Amino acid sequence: MIDVYQEVAKQSKLLMLKEPFYGLFLIALNKELRTDIQTACVTPDKINIKLCINPEFWLDLDDKTKLAVLKHELLHIVFFHLENFERFENKKLSNIAADLEINQYIETEYKGDSWDGLEYDQGMFKDLKLLPKQGTKYYYDAIQQEIDDNPDGDIAQFVNGIEIDWHDLWEAMEGMSEAERKLIQKQIDHQLKEIASELQKKGRGLIPSELESYIKGLFEISEPVLDWKSYLRRFASVSPKVFTKKTRRKPNKRFYGNPALKIKQNKRTLVAIDTSGSVSDVEVLEFFNEIHHMYKTGTEVTIIECDTIIQRIYDYKDKLEDIVVKGRGGTDFEPVFKYLLEHKNEFNNLIYLTDGECIAPKTQVRKPILWVHSSKSTINEDLPGTKIKIN
Repeated sequence: MIDVYQEVAKQSKLLMLKEPFYGLFLIALNKELRTDIQTACVTPDKINIKLCINPEFWLDLDDKTKLAVLKHELLHIVFFHLENFERFENKKLSNIAADLEINQYIETEYKGDSWDGLEYDQGMFKDLKLLPKQGTKYYYDAIQQEIDDNPDGDIAQFVNGIEIDWHDLWEAMEGMSEAERKLIQKQIDHQLKEIASELQKKGRGLIPSELESYIKGLFEISEPVLDWKSYLRRFASVSPKVFTKKTRRKPNKRFYGNPALKIKQNKRTLVAIDTSGSVSDVEVLEFFNEIHHMYKTGTEVTIIECDTIIQRIYDYKDKLEDIVVKGRGGTDFEPVFKYLLEHKNEFNNLIYLTDGECIAPKTQVRKPILWVHSSKSTINEDLPGTKIKIN
């Protein structure tokens, strides 16, 4: 009896030779054989995505088409069709529109005799004269318009009568919270970055053109909300620590021929992150983007995570991957201010990243305070100190 898992592994290696990016992505994907689906699908697996295949369907495919089916399912993932599934009212039509979009990115040489995927320029869709390589929404709207204009036409009957239960598992996304969906998207982004980095190191091919701009964006850091270098420079004069460094870039005025001493103040900023339940994962990512820019100015950044209590205190080390914060309870600014009062000689200033949804703290500290509100929030004018908002 043919081992379907070994068959999929064999095709994965073949896909890696032809298209290294998709091959690596497929190898890392969890896989499961299921008899309760007609063909194949991708579905949520906690914070990941897994590939499900009906073994009988798989064994009926010719080898060429097996590659097409595998890439088809991968494209559903990298085009974020699962996350966008709930945007569309007609689920059958959204599945069809998504297939019309991604099947254009599958090479013709993969589509063997057993390939029966939908094509935007063939069959019943040919007369609609649809534009190539448009998004799912474009094909959804165009077909919906055709159904409205011709409710008894072939396309209307096809959409209403088609059985698409091989994609019904997508509906699992509908029961997920926004935070859970964002975690899945973040996990996919992480995998895309890892694969792109691996290919760049080994020189094993190019990033697919359909994903090039998106993946490029994953490696870019957003512009900061403030000129952190100028802002943090103001507090250098009140730095609690100084250190000296030898340098030959300027002459030693007292001892000719010896290196001069460069005196530099050690800047340390306390950065508080509001980790209450009202702060979304997107806002947390905004916060860490700003922290990254603070760190790049040369300032030592100590992070304190707090909801109603202090959850964690640690030094930031230039790492934006695998961001996980602790908390997600209520909101109270007081613990951070009490901590700063107790450790006032260790920090130059306090920067509090928050959505602002809390009363002002009662504890007063004689330190510069900056409140950075998330892009989704409204500035809380009752808070002491300077207040800005992320655009």
